Amino acid sequence: MSIEDTKRRLIWHGMFLFLLGLLTGFIEPQFKNLRMALAAHLEGVMNGTFVVALGAVWSELRFSARQNVAAYWTALYGTYGNWAATTLAAVFGTAALSPITSAGQHGQLWQENAVTAAFMSVGSQLSLARSSCSGASAALYQRRADAPGAMLSIEAASGASYRHSALRSRIRACVFLALGSSRGLSIQ
Repeated sequence: MSIEDTKRRLIWHGMFLFLLGLLTGFIEPQFKNLRMALAAHLEGVMNGTFVVALGAVWSELRFSARQNVAAYWTALYGTYGNWAATTLAAVFGTAALSPITSAGQHGQLWQENAVTAAFMSVGSQLSLARSSCSGASAALYQRRADAPGAMLSIEAASGASYRHSALRSRIRACVFLALGSSRGLSIQ
């Protein structure tokens, strides 16, 4: 899958998830737990916006073919999974991992367990994505100042003097960190 195909698909998925969020808000009164339904509505709208923004900057990130596929599916799983788990909690009226939004309601044991598993799955994926923070930061700072197209320049004389483009590199790194692995990072 080419970079442009991935970018176009991410924007499409972002718009679709945004639409799901809007529809969730439209049928919000039909859910068992209204607070969780509001949360599901917001998850769909905000995650959809995030995926559209991610699609817009996708061509700025340089991934290997394997990283491109992994980052793409990680982003989709995290965003759709988050909306689905929250929607499922609203349908069942569970208190699993969200006692504040449960409004004192509880589902059956199997419903509580299903929602807990869904939230844990999405949470685990997000934790793994964020755990690569130190690796990606290290990869950015290890770029050589004399490398063509390097965004950061670490001057040997001062030890920590950076060019003005360091901020842009850090922003790109944060987008990359939200998606997963830092192995073989190349941001230009």
